[in-house]
Amino acid sequence: MMNPTPPTSLLYRLWTSAELALRGLDALQPAAQLLARWFIAGVFFRSGLTKIADWETTVALFTDEYHVPLLSPHIAAALGTSAELALPALILFGLGGRFAAAGLSILNVVAVISVEDMPIPALQQHIFWGSVLAALLLWGPGRWSIDQLLWPRLRQRLFGADSAPAASASARRA
Repeated sequence: MMNPTPPTSLLYRLWTSAELALRGLDALQPAAQLLARWFIAGVFFRSGLTKIADWETTVALFTDEYHVPLLSPHIAAALGTSAELALPALILFGLGGRFAAAGLSILNVVAVISVEDMPIPALQQHIFWGSVLAALLLWGPGRWSIDQLLWPRLRQRLFGADSAPAASASARRA
C-alpha cells in the first residue's frame, strides 16, 4: 500500500483546490437552471405571441410551410400556438418543469420535421434549444423552482409522512 500524499504536497493542494472549484460550480447550478428556464421560455413564448398577433398569417404558414404530420393546418396552428404560450409559463416558474420541457421538446422536434429545406442556421438553433430542453428534462428545473417546493408537500399530503419513493425504501432496508 502506498503512503498517503502529505497535506503539504503540491498534489494535495491542487486536489483540494479542484474540490473547492467543483463545490463552487455545484452552488451555481440553481442559477444556471433558472437562466436556462428563462431563456428557453422566452424563445417559445415570443414565438407564440408572434403567432397570435396575426392569426391569418399563422394559419397560412401551417398550410403552406409547416407540414405537421397527421394534423390539419388549423388544428396544428392552434395546438402549436397554445403549447408555445402555456408551456413556457410552466417552465419559467418550474411548475411541472420536466413535463413542460418534454412538451417543448416535442414541439421543437415537430417544428424541425415539419419544415422542408430548413436552413442550416435555423436547424442549429433548434438543436441548441433541444439541448437546453434535454438538460431541463434530465436534471429538472432545479432548486429554485415551484416543483422543488411543491412536490415533497404534495407527496406527503397524498401518501403520508412515512411514504418514500421505492428506491429510498429499499435502500433503507439494505
